[in-house]
Amino acid sequence: QHNGVGSLLSHLSVITSTTAIPHSPIHLNRPASMARSNPGLLLGLLLLRLNWCLGVDGGGAEEGGGVFPVVVSTWPFREAVRAAWDVVKTGGAGGSAVDAVVAGCSACEELRCDGTGGSPDEDGETTLDALIMNGKTMEIGAVAAMRYVKDAIMAAKLVMEHTGHTLLVGEKATSFAISMGLAGPTNLSSPESIEKWSNWRQNNCQPNFWKNVAPAGNCGPYHPINIPKDPVKSAVWENQGITCQEWLENDNLLEPTNSHFNSVNRHNHDTISMAVIDKMGHVAVGTSTNGATFKIPGRVGDGPIPGSSAYGDDEVGACGATGDGDIMMRFLPCYQVVE
Repeated sequence: QHNGVGSLLSHLSVITSTTAIPHSPIHLNRPASMARSNPGLLLGLLLLRLNWCLGVDGGGAEEGGGVFPVVVSTWPFREAVRAAWDVVKTGGAGGSAVDAVVAGCSACEELRCDGTGGSPDEDGETTLDALIMNGKTMEIGAVAAMRYVKDAIMAAKLVMEHTGHTLLVGEKATSFAISMGLAGPTNLSSPESIEKWSNWRQNNCQPNFWKNVAPAGNCGPYHPINIPKDPVKSAVWENQGITCQEWLENDNLLEPTNSHFNSVNRHNHDTISMAVIDKMGHVAVGTSTNGATFKIPGRVGDGPIPGSSAYGDDEVGACGATGDGDIMMRFLPCYQVVE
């Protein structure tokens, strides 16, 4: 394993055995041992273990002295947490963890939790990614790069409950969602997202996610720069790709693809990852996001990728993560944490 990732997982293992904060986000910043990796990389992680979670209401299953249900979310999205809580706190057995996750993420979608009105791509369009996982059955449903339908988490749930698939993408995800009764087609852009995109265009489309292309400091269309120029390196690149030694020398496994995007925080990020344990002790997790701002059209981030943005297992607990999705997908942090 790369040293930085090993340190991250080691650090997480300590948290899972010592910490539980119901109703509150757990934000994990880079450990000191990751000093060589990018200091702006942030991962917001939450983890629930059935044998130590604290209770926040009566009448539920008990584990280790605690009482369920529990709702946890990345970032201080209080309205989303309340919406999920209202589902699982009801009398008797309460609502299911899956339904609570849908309610919480739906509230965030409706309120545009990042407060910016959506994250447009390079073309100024807003597309959605979402995932839901049932920790009891291990079933997963997800949609990616979905256009014209605002109810992304509901679409993901429909994929999970009414198909034998895990992930639907693009225009076909849109068609599926509308055919299953969700509202659409709907323009997902907002005055705020359009203004944001217009300002970005006026700034020569900077920053962006392109690399090794020309023109470097302006809007596209772009074309690749043939690198490296050295004939020996070119032969290696053509025949083998970049070598392991070069990866180690560059030490860029955990670096963002663009230095302008080296910090992820609640002010430039809109992903919600949520985990719920219901009164019966069942786990569900979900993620909903507009994706990276000014992403290259067609890009799919970590949000709908099982084990990257979220993962849950009734026998263990749940994890939700948010940060630089293109890096997170390399390591599936939530799968590794839970497993």
